[in-house]
Amino acid sequence: MTKHIFVTGGVVSSLGKGLTSASIGLMLERRGLSVRMQKLDPYINVDPGTMSPYQHGEVYVLDDGAECDLDLGHYERFTNGPLSRDSNTTTGRIYRSVIDKERRGEYLGNTVQVVPHITNEIKAAVRKLAEPGVDVVITELGGTVGDIEGLPFLEAIRQIPLDIGRQNCLFIHLTLVPYLKAAGEAKTKPTQHSVGQLRQIGIQPDILIVRTERDLGREACEKIALFCNVERNAVIEEPDKEFSIYEVPLGLVDHGLDQIIVDKLALNAQPLDLSHWRELLHKVRNPEHEVTIAVVGKYMQVRDAYKSIYESLDHAGIANSARVIVKRIEAEELQQQGPEVALSGVDGVLVPGGFGMRGIEGKIEAIRYARECELPFFGICLGMQCAVIEFARNVLGLEDANSTEFVADVAHPVICMLNEQKQITEKGATMRLGAQTCVLEPGSLAERTYGTTVIRERHRHRYEFNPAYRRQFVDAGLIPTGNHPDGHLVEVIELPSHPWFLAVQYHPEFKSKPPAAHPLFAGFIEAALQYNHLRVQR
Repeated sequence: MTKHIFVTGGVVSSLGKGLTSASIGLMLERRGLSVRMQKLDPYINVDPGTMSPYQHGEVYVLDDGAECDLDLGHYERFTNGPLSRDSNTTTGRIYRSVIDKERRGEYLGNTVQVVPHITNEIKAAVRKLAEPGVDVVITELGGTVGDIEGLPFLEAIRQIPLDIGRQNCLFIHLTLVPYLKAAGEAKTKPTQHSVGQLRQIGIQPDILIVRTERDLGREACEKIALFCNVERNAVIEEPDKEFSIYEVPLGLVDHGLDQIIVDKLALNAQPLDLSHWRELLHKVRNPEHEVTIAVVGKYMQVRDAYKSIYESLDHAGIANSARVIVKRIEAEELQQQGPEVALSGVDGVLVPGGFGMRGIEGKIEAIRYARECELPFFGICLGMQCAVIEFARNVLGLEDANSTEFVADVAHPVICMLNEQKQITEKGATMRLGAQTCVLEPGSLAERTYGTTVIRERHRHRYEFNPAYRRQFVDAGLIPTGNHPDGHLVEVIELPSHPWFLAVQYHPEFKSKPPAAHPLFAGFIEAALQYNHLRVQR
C-alpha cells in the first residue's frame, strides 16, 4: 500500500514547509522510492492564478496548464515525480466540487456538511495520488496550525489513518523555537502549544522538525520531546541556511531524518546516495567566476514574486561555475534614474513576466540600453513584449507603438490579444496555459542554445506578437526564430547583430533544476560572463 506523509506547520508561517517537503521527497527518491508531492492550500480561491504577487508570490505553472502555489516549484526542482493539477488542491476547488455534486443530486437528499462531505472530498484528493507503483505520497498542508480555514484539512488528514491504517501514515510537524537575546535562551513553549493544538484535533506528530537560528542543544531537544510526546531522536533541528537552500536536504540527512522515515513507515528502501547533491553544493560553494545580473521588474520588494527566475539564475551559475549576483531593480525607479545609472556595473539584463501598465516604460528603457550597449539581454513573457515595443519605437520609428493591454486603441498594436482570448470574460484559468510546442529556426541562437529545433515550454499569457508587423521587424533585423507549429504565434525573438539578445513568450524558468540548468538561462549567464570579461579588460 502507498504510504502517506503529512507535513504541517506551527507557530508562524514562512518556516519553509515547501522546501522541507521537497527535501524529504529528494531523500526518499535517492533511496530508490517512487514519490508524489502535493500541496493543500486553505484559501478559497480555486487556484492562485488571479492573486497578486504581493499576496502569494509567483504563480507556478505546470505542463498541464495548472496554475499552482510556488511551493510546487520547489517540488519540481528537488524531485522527479510528475506533477499535475491534482498536486495542488485549494479550499475553493474542494467546495466547488462538493457544490457541483450537490446540484447534480449526488448526495441523495442528505444535508451537505463539512464533515463528512468536505472532508471526504479532501481525502479523495489526497488518495488520488496513491496510484499503483507509488511508494510515498507527501502532502504539505499550507498555513499554520490554529488557522480557522485549515481545520477541515486537518480533520481530513486525521481521518486518513483510520481509513488505511496508522502504520501507513506519518505526521511531520515543522515548528519554530525562537531565541530571545534578552533572556539568552531558546524558548520551546510556542512549539509545545502548537503540538498541543494538533493533539486536540486528534493528530499526534511522529516527527518534529524544529527551525532555529542557532543550535538548540541536547537539553532543549529533550524538553521538546518530553512535552510534545515525541521520541528524542525524532526531534530534528533545522537551523537557518544562509548560504544556499540546497543545503537543507543534507542538513536533514545529517540528523538521520531519512532513516527515521524509512523505519517508521517500514519502507523497502535502498541505501541513500546524495553524492550528486554534494557535488552540486561544492560547485555552489566554490565558484570560479562572478557575474552580476539586473532583474528589472515591478514586484522587486516581494522576493517570491520572481522565485523561479532567481532559482534558475542560480542553476545557470552552477552550470557555468559562477556566482550570480542578482541586482533587483524596480522598473519605475530605473525610469527615474535612467538606465545609465541603474544598470551601471551589470553584466546582463533580464526582464521577467508580469501584468499591467505600471513600470512598463522603465522596462522598455532598460531593454533599449541593453540593445544599444550590446549588453546581454533576456526577456521572458512580458519581457519579450516590451522588447518588441522598444524595437518598434526606436528602430522602426513607430513612436506610439504599444500593447493593446495598455492602450486599447493604439495606432500601432505591435502586441495584441490572442484571437482565442477575445471572447473570454472570466479571469481564472483562461489564459494560454501549460506546455506548448515551439519550432526553432535552424542556425538561430535559440536553436544553438537548445541543441534542437523542437521544444515544449510552459505558457501563461493573453497577448502576443502581432503577426501583421512581422515583415517590418524581420527587415529591420529583429527576427522571430521560434514559432508555434501553425506558424502564427511568435514564441522567440532575437537580434542576430547583437552578442546575446533573446526574448521568449513562454516561461523557461519553470523547467530549470539545480543539476540541469535551463539551456536559455545557462546560455544567458555564459554570455554575461563573456561580457564581464570584456568589461574588466576595458
